[in-house]
Amino acid sequence: MTTQFPANPQLSGWEAPLRFEGDVYDLEIIGEVPAELDGAFFRVAPDPQYPPRLGDDIFFNGDGSVSSFRIKAGHIDFKQRYVQTPRYKTERAARRSLFGAYRNPFTDDPSVTGLSRSAANTNVVMHNGTLWALKEDSLPIAMDPETLQTFGFSDFSGRVTSKTFTAHPKVDPVTGDLICFGYAAKDETTADIAYYLIGADGEVKREVWFEAPHAAMIHDMAVTENYVIFPVMPLTSDMDRLKAGAPHFQWEPTLDIVFGILPRDGEAADVRWFRAPNGFPGHTLNAHEDNGKIFLDISLTQGNVFHWFPPASGEIADPGTLPAQIARIVIDPRRKDLEANVTELFDVTAEFPHIDDRVLSHDYRHAFLAGIDPDSPFDPSRAVGRPFNTVFNALLHLDCHTGRVQSWAPGICDTVQEPVFVPRSGAAAEGEGFVLQLINRLAEGHSDLAILDSTRICDGPLAVARLPFRMKNGLHGNWADASQFTGPRPTLTAKGTQPDPADR
Repeated sequence: MTTQFPANPQLSGWEAPLRFEGDVYDLEIIGEVPAELDGAFFRVAPDPQYPPRLGDDIFFNGDGSVSSFRIKAGHIDFKQRYVQTPRYKTERAARRSLFGAYRNPFTDDPSVTGLSRSAANTNVVMHNGTLWALKEDSLPIAMDPETLQTFGFSDFSGRVTSKTFTAHPKVDPVTGDLICFGYAAKDETTADIAYYLIGADGEVKREVWFEAPHAAMIHDMAVTENYVIFPVMPLTSDMDRLKAGAPHFQWEPTLDIVFGILPRDGEAADVRWFRAPNGFPGHTLNAHEDNGKIFLDISLTQGNVFHWFPPASGEIADPGTLPAQIARIVIDPRRKDLEANVTELFDVTAEFPHIDDRVLSHDYRHAFLAGIDPDSPFDPSRAVGRPFNTVFNALLHLDCHTGRVQSWAPGICDTVQEPVFVPRSGAAAEGEGFVLQLINRLAEGHSDLAILDSTRICDGPLAVARLPFRMKNGLHGNWADASQFTGPRPTLTAKGTQPDPADR
């Protein structure tokens, strides 16, 4: 490789590309891994294999690098592999970047015209015995959960006709159905949304197409017993802007947040759009219904968290200075004025929530997030490479019934990534189990995986698995019990792509 990566904050320091695939068998462990844990913690991070084609780039545009912490009988084995997307293999063969700016095909090398641009770098989810690597601008990619071998794209036997697929599907805890959607479902900047219900056996049960009020990012979703909720962010897309070389999304400081609600068994005509004041709706914690109303809990920031997608004015605020909270959005489907009420649930700065998924779509009590604990000392002066954007120094446990907030901070020069909750057993009470927490040891330049008792996070880890290197900040991940690892290989497709050059 004859060119270097740029020294921008999103591609240097702690976020400098690792470009690593490999295994560490039997990680060094301090403490004792709970015997109940038998499965894997999967996570994915953007990790570009080559410097940007245009000389600079954003964090979201790196190749998907999937990690697995396989936990069994008190031991932990680590594995990391790139998702073998057509994009990854084509650039590897060329030994350089061929794809340009984030979600902008007009900036690509002509040789890759028509090839899928997916980096498969945003989330990894288990369903029907398959590990799915997800990025919301493309179809899902199937992987083997044991080996991390890439199988390829799937359109579920042609039943998913959307070009895109969310990175945040939800699994119904009763039926095992995968509840999902694609936005910009017809093209890069259209307002089309396609909603899907995919059975536990991988068969598509429902497809409903409709349009949002405007073309914009819809990163996450939520479900209740009777509704699906689509938070439309005030980050708009526009084809002319894209052709002019501007960023794919533009922050709109005067645009409302819009929440689309669709009955889970409804049709396009049943969709209604409720509005709330401008803000940045982040990831959803959960949603449920009570007395005919929908209660959606979500991280909410007063301003643009994604500063690399600036407003038309170009003004950029430091995301760390923006007021943030965990908000409760109350939507009454009976209201004629289509107004959603916003109340504060917790006065905390926190993101990347995980709950006990067994209570998804129902009233719930416990949530675990990466957050900022202002009472825990944090001094990054000794860091060998500080992560970009908001720095989370603590694991937070929120009790949504009592309002109690508990926290655990790993160290004065340590930060945390997204936590994942694992039930102690199928019969355990809600929130009773373990939290898996990846820690950035900024002063030491490596990462650890901590395992905590979810009911007593203030006591610190039960066990810590040591990694001999740093792990870039991932985007998302999930736990999968070993019992989920077997299932039929999915029907694959290369729909919308040229033949893979590696297979020619």
